[in-house]
Amino acid sequence: MLLCLRYSVPLFTKRLEPIKISRSTSFVVYKIDKDSQVCAARGPRPRYPRVWKSRSKIGTVSKSAKMVACIKGLSNVKEEVYGALDSFIAWELEFPLITVKKALKTLEHEKDWKRIIQVTKWMLSKGQGKTMGTYYALLTALAEDGRLEEAEELWKTLFSQYLESTPRIFFDKMISIYYNRGMYDQMFEIFADMEELEVGPNVSIVNMMGNALKNLGMLDKYEKLTKKYPPPRWEYRYYKGKRVKVRARSKHEPDGSRGSRSKDEEETNQNPIESFDEAEANPNESFDETEADPNESFDEAEANAKELFDEAETNSNKVQIEANISP
Repeated sequence: MLLCLRYSVPLFTKRLEPIKISRSTSFVVYKIDKDSQVCAARGPRPRYPRVWKSRSKIGTVSKSAKMVACIKGLSNVKEEVYGALDSFIAWELEFPLITVKKALKTLEHEKDWKRIIQVTKWMLSKGQGKTMGTYYALLTALAEDGRLEEAEELWKTLFSQYLESTPRIFFDKMISIYYNRGMYDQMFEIFADMEELEVGPNVSIVNMMGNALKNLGMLDKYEKLTKKYPPPRWEYRYYKGKRVKVRARSKHEPDGSRGSRSKDEEETNQNPIESFDEAEANPNESFDETEADPNESFDEAEANAKELFDEAETNSNKVQIEANISP
């Protein structure tokens, strides 16, 4: 025999009421913590962190400080320094170029030239940071560390590769390196290259070349140099965010000449905006005190005013006479 089990039909004593379901149901999400969210319709939905991204939002400043600290206590062995730097960036998805640049700035402020050379060469070996700023920092570090041969090799490589686009600061740096060491022949070669490429020398280059010519007793060439590249009378500086035109001052000016400077020049340096207004009003006028006489200019202005007044008076008299004659 087979047993058949069936549910009995439910008995409804009350009338069935329709249930109205509103279509405009809004789901509100409540945020409890960083890892989980609660939806009003479906309950908690956990948010798991990404596996390939680090959760710690550490900045580049602290990273650069840690990079400097990890290589500070090491020896000057190349393999040891490169290994420490490789382990520092092992978990980075991209090369931390900003971090390395800030670390180089910190080392430059501390004048740790050997570490700058090591970190820069390590960065260049990775194929990163191949900019003129990096090469200039490396050239400066090599010169300050006394590695003149390597600095010359780097300069020759850059000059041959970027012949017509070599910045002027590189010429200035190499001339200053040779000038401090008394290597005048190399200075003249670089200056000849500048003139051949039509790169205008700045004030510091002209001053160093002039001092070298005077030390060698070449006064005739020194006079030709000063005539060809006279010192500028005006230069531009930034004062409170504005570009201001002020009277130029030599960068290699000795300390004793500051006391012999006139009061007018000190006032123009203290108030660059006033000197800027003077320069814009009279761009072609020379500002030597011996050339301009204030009494003469005042007399000329007064005479011109009298002539204008007389002409206006005669014109008014003519107008009155014509008005009286006309019927």
